[in-house]
Amino acid sequence: MLLSRTSTRVAAATSALVVVFSAGLLTGVMGSHDSESGAFPAKAAGAAGSSGSSGLEPSAVAASAGPLDQAANTILQNAAKPISKDELNKAAVEGMLQALNDKWSSYYSPHDFASFQDVMDGEYTGVGLWVHRDEAGVVSVVSVQTGSPSDGTLRTGDVITSVGGQAVATHTIADIVSLLRGDAGTTVQLTYRRAGVVHTASLRRTALPTQDVTAKVNGTVMIVRVSSFTKGVGTKVGAFAATARARHLTGIVLDLRGNPGGLLDEGVKTASVFLDGGPVVTFQKRGAAPLLLTAQPGGDTGTPLAVLVDNGTASAAEVVTGALQDRDRAVVVGTRTFGKGSVQEPQILSDGSALEFTVGSYLTPDGRSLDGVGIGPDVTVPVGASPTAAEAEAVEVLSGLLADAGTGGRG
Repeated sequence: MLLSRTSTRVAAATSALVVVFSAGLLTGVMGSHDSESGAFPAKAAGAAGSSGSSGLEPSAVAASAGPLDQAANTILQNAAKPISKDELNKAAVEGMLQALNDKWSSYYSPHDFASFQDVMDGEYTGVGLWVHRDEAGVVSVVSVQTGSPSDGTLRTGDVITSVGGQAVATHTIADIVSLLRGDAGTTVQLTYRRAGVVHTASLRRTALPTQDVTAKVNGTVMIVRVSSFTKGVGTKVGAFAATARARHLTGIVLDLRGNPGGLLDEGVKTASVFLDGGPVVTFQKRGAAPLLLTAQPGGDTGTPLAVLVDNGTASAAEVVTGALQDRDRAVVVGTRTFGKGSVQEPQILSDGSALEFTVGSYLTPDGRSLDGVGIGPDVTVPVGASPTAAEAEAVEVLSGLLADAGTGGRG
């Protein structure tokens, strides 16, 4: 997931106070002309028996009412099965998003969007899974948080078929995430498929820090793992890089495996840790000139760097990888990345709910679009290799860089 920030933050994901529709259309969705307003009078009693009658006279509808108002109020007043205005609002908004044919679009209820903001701010209550729906509608696990209820049970690539007894095929990703989350201490049952075999698991939800940046030292190399780009990640990566220099370590592995993305500006800040200014990514939005996002000056351009990736490395994580590869700052190790070159921007509606849909695309410094293609590694790790083996390969690559230091160059 790659989220843009607007206004005071470049590409606002969690706090953009932008109403995506005009006031009239938004009011129409919310049903401003309710049944108490008298805007839609019923037909006279003498006409009630007319064949095929809907019970409403179109000519009697207030001139100011649009088709959304008419449809909502007709359903509210006449449907045999009662439905709430909130349910109609949600269905109307989701219908608009479906018209976009945008696989990344979602609608968040006020509660779900608040949870989404919590994740971007670094905390949430759930089971520790990142999930994604592909073009065929298959919902799979992108990454599993270390130490979470899912750790040791589910794996990247597992196909989720139901959550809490509800088939995921009929739910949006936002709905699925909402089913996974809940109060700490409660349980949720998942059904998933791995290598054609169906499994079930009962997981107890717990409060989880996102723990998006961790580090360890392997010999003389620091391995910095970034699991997603939430608020503050760039600063944390910078702090670990400074520690590596202070300890005179010989290299850094930036581990972005299973990283589904996050906040675009945090990705730019992370790239800035290892670059001295210059381009990171170009953001293209309909009707606007391309926006070039650049690295902050003064980054560490000397410490040997490898970026470890896999097919779960996506979106903002690909922005970082692409920038470091195009700028000849790092050797990319692993397997081809996911290939998500689009930007989504959640926009808040008046009731606290939010829409998320694609607002643009991005290009790497060399002008590459990664959408549907991904990033090919400079050094390939065999598919199916253990995570430990992939990490060892990245460390070995750094050893080779050190051995070659001073013996050659690029002109």
